[in-house]
Amino acid sequence: MTGAAGRRGAIPAGRPDAALLAAGTGLLAASLQFAGALKSLPGVAVLPIDLTVLAALLLLPSLGLLLLVRDWAIAPVVAGPLLAAALLLAWLVLAGGWTASRLVGAEKLPQLMLLAPEMLLAGLLVGADAPSLRRLSATVVAIGLLVGAATAWGLASGNVVLGGAVGQDPAKLRVQYQLAGLAIACAAGLAALRVVERRGWRRLGWAVATLALGAAVLLPGGRAALLGLGLGVAGAPAALLWLSGRRGAALGWVALVGAAGLGGLAALVALPGIDLGLRTLERLLGDPASATPARLILWGEALRWAGEAAPWGLGTGGFTLAAGSGDGRALHPHNHALEALAEAGLPGLALWLAAFGGGVALAIRQAPRVAPGRAARIAALTLPLGLTAMVSTDLGNRMVWFGLGLLLSLAVEARSRVLPQAGGQRNV
Repeated sequence: MTGAAGRRGAIPAGRPDAALLAAGTGLLAASLQFAGALKSLPGVAVLPIDLTVLAALLLLPSLGLLLLVRDWAIAPVVAGPLLAAALLLAWLVLAGGWTASRLVGAEKLPQLMLLAPEMLLAGLLVGADAPSLRRLSATVVAIGLLVGAATAWGLASGNVVLGGAVGQDPAKLRVQYQLAGLAIACAAGLAALRVVERRGWRRLGWAVATLALGAAVLLPGGRAALLGLGLGVAGAPAALLWLSGRRGAALGWVALVGAAGLGGLAALVALPGIDLGLRTLERLLGDPASATPARLILWGEALRWAGEAAPWGLGTGGFTLAAGSGDGRALHPHNHALEALAEAGLPGLALWLAAFGGGVALAIRQAPRVAPGRAARIAALTLPLGLTAMVSTDLGNRMVWFGLGLLLSLAVEARSRVLPQAGGQRNV
């Protein structure tokens, strides 16, 4: 038998192409990663379904298709951190059994059980697949520019949109704009990477985009986002240059970014009244020198209660009640390692170090073994997240699990699979 109808393995006419359906995985991963920031956009805020739920439901089958249409090569070094991450999630769920919290525990545990594994898998697969990583990076830059523009417009017009409701729930509003700052920071690192990679007028365009994102991060009020932007803009292009053998240029880029950043901030501070409306500068410069930063107080309390509740910890979500701030999530330890120690005890800290510390060690080891552009893009996406994990967010935040997946993806390689088709073979 001859022809397409008789060829074993041929794709029937009209059958959906799995590779084409999986092409949106990077876009969906970026949308879920920065869903909290996207909710500040007026058009997104009025959706009849929560964007986080929508993106999560669409991403999961897309990841399944991506698994099917690629051949995967996984280095054995991934096993240690990946196993530690799985055990950490299981231990955090188990630790929810002895927590005194009901509200925080009920909010955090579903995120750990449902979203964290999906985001870890998403980072692992998208970071290993070159086309998906490119789409992820492009989408993050677009999200950063959109969120920055929306933030500027909202502050200028006096309207701040949070899930369709204006002026409601100040605690969520504060978190909203912290996430907006993080999206801007990640986008700026990726844009700066394009400045180094491009030539001619395209380089100028990416430089303008990077400067625009640098200005936008001054609006939401997140000091961690400002520092994260500096890390991404300096670190990602420097990683690309260093891994490409241009070590002098890498050091020069870091010096240039540091000098430009400090010079720009000094110029802004010197202008009278310039910090008015720039919430990040207001928070950066407005705290009295004699005041103890709130994070230092939280870190001290976390260490104290870790000792009180050793060796098993207070239970997942139990820190705020023990520290006297009520059953609310806002005043968590603001440091992943201290949160793991205080709430999940010594086993939780050990598993956290093995998972996240192991992920960082793996990334450093594997970065010289992959394409420099791939390693640099993952650096741009994870450096601001790493800083945020140590000074701001908690373990229930899905974003850090995506970042861990990206780090581990440096030891995974996705290869195009050749499928038979009428008229010959094709790559997917």
